Amino acid sequence: MKRLNKSSVLFLVGAVLVFSVIQVLISMKIINSFWSTILLQAGVMAIVALGLNLIYGFNGQFSLGQYGFYAIGAYTAADITYRWTQLHSASGLTVVLMIAILAGITIMLIRNVVTKIRGLDTLSAFALYLTAVVFSIFVAIKIGQLIANPVTALFNSLPEQTSQYIIYLLAVLLGGAIAAEVSFLFGLPVLTLGSDYFGIATLGFSIIVKVLLDNSDTMLGFAEMKGARGMIGIPKVTTWAFVFFFLLLTVVIIRNLLNSSYGRAIVSIREDETAATSMGIDVAFYKTITFVIGSFFAGLAGGLYAHINGFLHPNTFSFVKSFDPLIIVVFGGLGSVTGTVGAAFGWALVLEGVLRLVLPDGFETWRFVIYPALLLVMMLLKPNGLFGNYEIPFIRSIVPALKEKKADSETAKEAA
Repeated sequence: MKRLNKSSVLFLVGAVLVFSVIQVLISMKIINSFWSTILLQAGVMAIVALGLNLIYGFNGQFSLGQYGFYAIGAYTAADITYRWTQLHSASGLTVVLMIAILAGITIMLIRNVVTKIRGLDTLSAFALYLTAVVFSIFVAIKIGQLIANPVTALFNSLPEQTSQYIIYLLAVLLGGAIAAEVSFLFGLPVLTLGSDYFGIATLGFSIIVKVLLDNSDTMLGFAEMKGARGMIGIPKVTTWAFVFFFLLLTVVIIRNLLNSSYGRAIVSIREDETAATSMGIDVAFYKTITFVIGSFFAGLAGGLYAHINGFLHPNTFSFVKSFDPLIIVVFGGLGSVTGTVGAAFGWALVLEGVLRLVLPDGFETWRFVIYPALLLVMMLLKPNGLFGNYEIPFIRSIVPALKEKKADSETAKEAA
């Protein structure tokens, strides 16, 4: 127990030192806007990759849909803050909040009903969930529109900066919540597929999301998103403090999850799904909950990313870009939280920073050749990734000493 406390203290002290040093360097302009933006993108990408590592590295589900949920979180959060800053209305917040709440409640209620129905096939259950959720969204929109004006007046009564930060934080969290709920509905029929087919299905999902975003102003009716032209007018609120806080929170949540009974069940499915089933583990449940949590982190990261540059374009979330978090996870080490965070920062600093500055003018795109080549070399020399299965002491599972066995051995010695 003392080791755990010591590792926790060292982790927190180290985290505070890292945050403070970088924050001071940014404040003193020693780290310029170019490198500070790269640091923000690195932290955001670390959150996305950690969600994917939970799905793929720890649960064994090969997924290429992380960028789809990343896009959902980004555009959801951006629409909320855009409506507040540009249209001076909290309607985006109230509608999305009610959708998240009512859809979540509906999913839980339907799940209680579905679990009691024997012999219900997956597609029928999916149809039941989808019908109920669509109805709840319709109701949520009406309620959200009704309470929009009172909520707007409430936020207007607060100091301008305070109200903006509150709406921003709620928007980021709601981006993650909406991504999680979409992932639950998408995962119902898809999680029954094998690993390779599941990967193809999630890749198809990312492509669908990208196409919908290209036509968001015409097909979906969100004129402010401007479709393929790109969304502008998003407030640049995301700072190093926000990114670091959410990254730290993500690491702690994943660490606690993996060191719980839920985490052991998640990992057991990766090791041997048949053996896990024979031991009474509900494989479908744990696959679903892992997929939802990983997608929540992707949506959360999307909300942070949307407010870095104040601009979103569907091409940012193309299916080619969806391989980035997968490369980071493999590069850092499958099943390594420490490796994922380290690889995410290394990926951003090298790819978007060092290579852009080192390569001659006109050869910047060669960085997309160099880093895959480095990945291939690394996989040949160290297939487990840079960090392999290594974790810092805070994240690593610490098994307490078996005092009872020691006591029994001492008693046996005395008796002898």
